Amino acid sequence: MLQLVLSFLLTVSPIWPLGQNPLPGDPFIIINKLNNEMSLIDDNRVQTSISVATGKKENLTPEGLFTITVKATNPYYRKKDIEGGDPKNPLGTRWIGFNAKNSDGRTYGIHGTNNPASIGQYVSEGCIRMQNEAVESIFDLIPLGTKILVITSEKTALDLAKEYGAIN
Repeated sequence: MLQLVLSFLLTVSPIWPLGQNPLPGDPFIIINKLNNEMSLIDDNRVQTSISVATGKKENLTPEGLFTITVKATNPYYRKKDIEGGDPKNPLGTRWIGFNAKNSDGRTYGIHGTNNPASIGQYVSEGCIRMQNEAVESIFDLIPLGTKILVITSEKTALDLAKEYGAIN
C-alpha cells in the first residue's frame, strides 16, 4: 500500500520526472530573452541579474528547461580554430554549456565575449553572451547539473523561479 501511495505522489508531484526541476535553494539560472537578462537564483532568492545577448533571430537561442553539462575556462573556439585566451576568441574567458536540442553542452552555452558592445543585443548564433567579468563572477557558483530555464516571458525572475520550484 505504501508503494502505491508513493508511486501516486511521485506521478503528481511538481518535480516529476525526477531531476527536471531544481530543488528549492539549489542554484538555478533563468535567461529571459524578452529583456536579455540572466538571473541567478540560489539559496531561495534572486542573487543577481545581469544583462546578456541572445540570438539574432528569435528561434536561434533555444527555449526550455535544460541542464548545465560542461564548464570550461578559456574555451577553445572550434569553428575558427582559435585557442582559448586569444583576444580574437569570441567565446571570451568562460564557457557554461547546457544540453539544449539534445546537444552535449558544447553547442549551446553561456559564455564571455570579445565584443562587449554586443551585450543587451540580439546578435548571437544561439548562445548567451555575457561580459567576461560577469561570466567569471558566476562561473564558480554554478555547478554541473544546475538547471537553466531559457524563456521569453513578461514575468519577473522571482515569479519564474517560484513557478519552476527554485524558490519556496
